[in-house]
Amino acid sequence: MTPKEVVQKWVEAFNKKDIEILAALYLETAINHQVNAKPLHGKQAIKKMFADEFANAEMVCLIENIFEDGEWAILEWKDPLGLRGCGFFNIEDNKIKFQRGYWDRLTFLRLHNLPIPQN
Repeated sequence: MTPKEVVQKWVEAFNKKDIEILAALYLETAINHQVNAKPLHGKQAIKKMFADEFANAEMVCLIENIFEDGEWAILEWKDPLGLRGCGFFNIEDNKIKFQRGYWDRLTFLRLHNLPIPQN
C-alpha cells in the first residue's frame, strides 16, 4: 500500500471505531504524538488511547485532503462538529511508524461536553 492508502484505511477504521484494525496499522514500536499530549510509545499504548478516546466521545474523521511525499502521508481533516486538524504519518512496510497530530484539545473538550482540566 502507498502511505496515502494506509491513511485512508486508518480513517475507515477510525470512523468504524475498530480498535483492532487501527492497532494493526501500527508497528509494534510506533510513536503517536498528538502535540497537545505526551507522545505514546508502542502499539499497545496507542491502542489503549483509542479505546479510551472512543469511550469518552463520538469522534468522526472527515477527509479534507491527503497528501503524499515519499514515505509520508499528511491528512487534513474535520469533524461534523467543526473541529479541524491535521496529521502526519510516517509509513514503513505498510504500517504507521510515527504519527503526529495537530488539533485543539480545548475545542474538542467543549464540543463533547467533557471536563476541562484546571491545571
